[in-house]
Amino acid sequence: MDAKKRIENLRREMAREGMDIYLVPTADFHESEYAGEHFAVRKFLSGFTGSAGTLVVTQTEAGLWTDGRYYLQAERQLAGSGITLYRMGEEGVPTTEEFILEKLPEGGTLGFDGRVINSRMGENLEERIAEKQAKISYGKDLADALWPDRPGLPAEPAFFLEERYSGKSSREKLSDLRQAMAEEQADYFILTSLDDIAWLFNLRGHDIPCNPVVLAYAVIARESGSCLFLEESVLNEEIRQELAGNQIQVHPYDSIYHYVGELPEESRIWLCKARVNYAIYRNLPKGTAVIDKPNPTTLAKAVKNPVEIENLRHSHIKDGVAVTKFMYWLKKNVGKQPITEISAADYLEGLRREQEGFIEPSFHTISAYNANAAMMHYSASEESNAELKPEGLLLVDSGGQYYEGTTDITRTFILGPIPVEWKKHYTLVAKGMLNLANAKFLYGCKGRTLDILCRAPLWNLGIDYRCGTGHGVGYLLNVHEGPNGFRWKKVPEREDGAVLEEGMVTTDEPGVYIENSHGIRIENELVCRKAEKNEYGQFMQFEVITCAPIDLEGIDTAYLNPEDIRQLNEYHQMVYEKLSPYLEPEEVTWLREQTRAL
Repeated sequence: MDAKKRIENLRREMAREGMDIYLVPTADFHESEYAGEHFAVRKFLSGFTGSAGTLVVTQTEAGLWTDGRYYLQAERQLAGSGITLYRMGEEGVPTTEEFILEKLPEGGTLGFDGRVINSRMGENLEERIAEKQAKISYGKDLADALWPDRPGLPAEPAFFLEERYSGKSSREKLSDLRQAMAEEQADYFILTSLDDIAWLFNLRGHDIPCNPVVLAYAVIARESGSCLFLEESVLNEEIRQELAGNQIQVHPYDSIYHYVGELPEESRIWLCKARVNYAIYRNLPKGTAVIDKPNPTTLAKAVKNPVEIENLRHSHIKDGVAVTKFMYWLKKNVGKQPITEISAADYLEGLRREQEGFIEPSFHTISAYNANAAMMHYSASEESNAELKPEGLLLVDSGGQYYEGTTDITRTFILGPIPVEWKKHYTLVAKGMLNLANAKFLYGCKGRTLDILCRAPLWNLGIDYRCGTGHGVGYLLNVHEGPNGFRWKKVPEREDGAVLEEGMVTTDEPGVYIENSHGIRIENELVCRKAEKNEYGQFMQFEVITCAPIDLEGIDTAYLNPEDIRQLNEYHQMVYEKLSPYLEPEEVTWLREQTRAL
């Protein structure tokens, strides 16, 4: 069944339920960035497979909103579907809210599944459609009637993260949380973001591919005792004992909606409306006072402790060994044996699986050759799977989940001759990445303060990339994590506006993406550290923990100054010293040449 037919079927369900417009975000019940297949309703209905997008359907029109990472992909996948692509952020393009307000009839009904819309968005929609005396219907997931073979909710076995990896016990984390609750005079804290729950209880799982989390909700009482809502079968005896020792009661996953409705009236309840779904929020007793503030766990989780940072260093050496072995294999074999985008990604994953402590990839590998790399989040399919030739560029963005942490690295490999313009772009991407990695700045700076260091070499050419420069990274958690990040403008749906604190881990990944030509990205991870403190204040700097060569065949020193060359040489000296003990003799000889001083 194609997308056009599915939209027709959806409209029949909408008419049956009295809905004039139906809103389908890309979301699960927890506002996760990536959701399991059970929640892939927008993908099922529209055929668009990108990780971000919102579908809005009326009885006569359908539109899909997505950002600059996916314009090219969405154009191709929506062709012939009758769904209009709305390019978010471009001049003259209405927002989903503006579109809904324009199309919703007077006294009409806007429908959505209240479990996949956050409270803040739901309240805003309430206010906007009140202008038309319209109402919201949030109790129905219409996809259930349309998707007969819909995958069920995942319930994979969970595992406990020992303190030698987490660096801090769940008991300590709960104590810190209750202190924050006391300061806000909050009686209860409702937590639904899966990575925050995993971090708080030192729990990990396999309920979302590449994100080692467990489907769960939590309600923490300020005085004592708390509740965890999940599928009990995922818990082993070790986890049960740990939870019992911390006075954590376990309840069925779906019972959260009834439970919050029974909280004492007049309670002060802390929740982040941007993270807690609309159905939970609307089930709270009318007498409760809601404290709408960011989850305190989010900042606490972002600031890695010394144990986590030391573990991360080890994970990046392991990851660097895998990426470097891949680069060696790729360079030696391209043009001599058949290699495709998919087989290259599979080979790299195999090398990661050889590393001790590897669990799974941290996201689906982007392996993109030449023009395919112009799509930032390209995903090779059997139809698009390009064969690599001894010419051009291969962009590989990949990462791993290890007990010692989460990695995310991008390297663009030179497979043979490339045009002079491509080499210029490659060099300036590397220059921008090094500029940011070597920044020194006063405490209080945010990512928006420093983003220009990465973009300046490209902006000077009149080139930009339609995404942030970097994102926070979790510890054996989500590869994208707030509240830290690098970008030059504020994006409401991104939690990356925080002051850069010591211990935060953030990626540094500028790029060039030229449609129908080529794409280049180079990415390292940075740990924020304290530098000297003097009469001007506390200075900060970054430690680079990603450890793999940058392909020198793409570098044209004509576009680098002596400081750029020094930075690149120092980075490569570090790479050689850390990786060479783990490589075979012929690989060491090759790596010495790949990391030579310019």
